[in-house]
Amino acid sequence: MVTPCSVFFLSSEIAPFAKTGGLADVAGSLPKALKELGHEIRLFMPRYRCINERKFILRDVIRLKNLEIPLGNKKVKVDIKSSFIPNTKVQVYFLDYKPYFDRNELYVDPVTKTDYKDNDERFILFTRTALEMLKLLHWQPDIIHCNDWQTGLIPLYLKTIYSEDEFFRNVKTLFTIHNIGYQGNFDKSAVSKANLPESLFYPLSPIEFYGKFSFLKAGLEYADKINTVSPTYAQEIQQGPEYGHGMEGILRRRRKDLHGILNGVDYSEWSPDVDKYIPFQYDSNQLDKKLENKKALLEECKLSFDEGTPLIGSISRLADQKGFDLIAEIIDKVMKLDLHYLLLGTGDQKYHRLFNKIAKKYPQKISVQLKFDNRLAHLIEAGSDMFLMPSKYEPCGLNQLYSLRYGTIPIVRATGGLADTVVDFNPETKTGTGFVFKNYDSAELLQAIKRAIDVFADKPTWTQLVRTAMEQDFSWKTSAKEYTKLYALLLNSRKT
Repeated sequence: MVTPCSVFFLSSEIAPFAKTGGLADVAGSLPKALKELGHEIRLFMPRYRCINERKFILRDVIRLKNLEIPLGNKKVKVDIKSSFIPNTKVQVYFLDYKPYFDRNELYVDPVTKTDYKDNDERFILFTRTALEMLKLLHWQPDIIHCNDWQTGLIPLYLKTIYSEDEFFRNVKTLFTIHNIGYQGNFDKSAVSKANLPESLFYPLSPIEFYGKFSFLKAGLEYADKINTVSPTYAQEIQQGPEYGHGMEGILRRRRKDLHGILNGVDYSEWSPDVDKYIPFQYDSNQLDKKLENKKALLEECKLSFDEGTPLIGSISRLADQKGFDLIAEIIDKVMKLDLHYLLLGTGDQKYHRLFNKIAKKYPQKISVQLKFDNRLAHLIEAGSDMFLMPSKYEPCGLNQLYSLRYGTIPIVRATGGLADTVVDFNPETKTGTGFVFKNYDSAELLQAIKRAIDVFADKPTWTQLVRTAMEQDFSWKTSAKEYTKLYALLLNSRKT
C-alpha cells in the first residue's frame, strides 16, 4: 500500500524542456510515474534560453514575481514561471533570471568549451530560490528530492541557515547521484556568495574538497538519504577513487543511508511495437519484421545484407569511459570476424580519427556515423542483432535497456547498471539475456563478442534468447515503486 507524500523534485535539466544527458530523461519520466502512484509532485528547474515559452505554455506565477533572493552581499530579483510536463498534470516551476540562464548552453561556455565561470552563483541562486518560493507558495513538501551537484546546497541550507525555520522543520531530503564524476567544486569564495558562515569551510570539513567548496560533497554530507541509479554502482562508488572520485570515504561512512535504484525506460518512446521512427514495428512474435528493419538499416548505411551475418550496433559518446579504448585495441581482430559493425556517436577526436581510418580500411564491414541522430538511433536498436556496450563504468545505462526491449542482445561489461540489468547467457541452461565479461580487458571483450556470434549461428537458441530479452520489464513504474519505499523510510525517520 502506497503512502502518498508530497515531493519537491529539483533538477538542473528536465526532458523535454532542456537536456544534455540522462539526468533530464530521469527528471522527465520518474515524476510522471510517481504521480501515477498517488504522490503529489512538483518540479523546479532553471528557465534556459533553449526553452520555448510558447510551445510549452509557460505562465507567470503572480505571487512569485520579483522575488528578492540574497546572493552574497546583494539581493537579486527573480521571477518564477510555471508549466506542465507535456500530456501530464505534473507541474514544473522555472527560475527565470536572464543574466544567469539566458545563454546558449546549460553549463559550458560554447566559446571557451569550459564551464561557465559563474556556475557557482547560478546554482546558489537556483537552490536558494527553491526554498524561498516554497514559503511564498505556502506549500510544505514532505521531501525535497535533489539531483546531482547543482542541487547539493539544499540539504546544507536546511541544516544550517534554515535550521531554525519552523516552515522546514519536518522536511526531509533525498540526494540522488546520477554521475559522481560531476562534482561542482568551486573556489572558497562561493561560501560567502552562498551566505553561509565561513566557519563551515576548513580542511576536511563537510563542504571542503581539496581546497574547493564542493556542492556535491555538501549534498552527500547533509542529505537525510542518498541514492544512486543502480545497486551495483552504489557499491562501486564506495570502493575507491576509480569509481568514487574522492567521495568514497563519505559514502562508506554513510553506507546505511545509501541506496541503489535502477533507472527505468519510457516504453512509450522506446519500444518496437510503438516506435514511430522505425519502418517496421514489431513484437516478440513478429521477429521477421525485426529482420526487415535490419535490411533497411544496412541499406541506409551502405552495408550488404546477409541474414546469417550478425550486425553489431553501438550508440555512444566516444570516450574511454565507454570502453572505446578496449574496442580500439581489438578492432582489427573484430573486423576479421563474420559480422558487420555500425557505430553512431561523437566524442574524443582521437576516436573520430581512429574510426574514420577503420571505415576506410574495412568499407564492407563497418559503417561509422560521427553525429547525433535520434531517428537513426532508434533504427540501430531495432535493426541490429547485438549491441556493444563495454563501459569502464556505467552508473545505470539506458541503451542496454532499450536493446533488451528491441531484442537486440547486449554485449556488456559487468559494471554499474549493466551488471544489474543484463544476465550472462548460459549455454547449458540456455538462460540469460546477453553476453557479459567481467574484467576491463580487451581479450575478454573479444571473447564475449565471439560467444555472441557462436550463439547467433544457432537459430532456435538465438530466437529464444531474443524473446527472453524482450520480456524484461524495466519500466519507470518499477523504479517509482522503489523510490516510494525510500520516501517511506524518510517519512518514518521523521517520526522517530
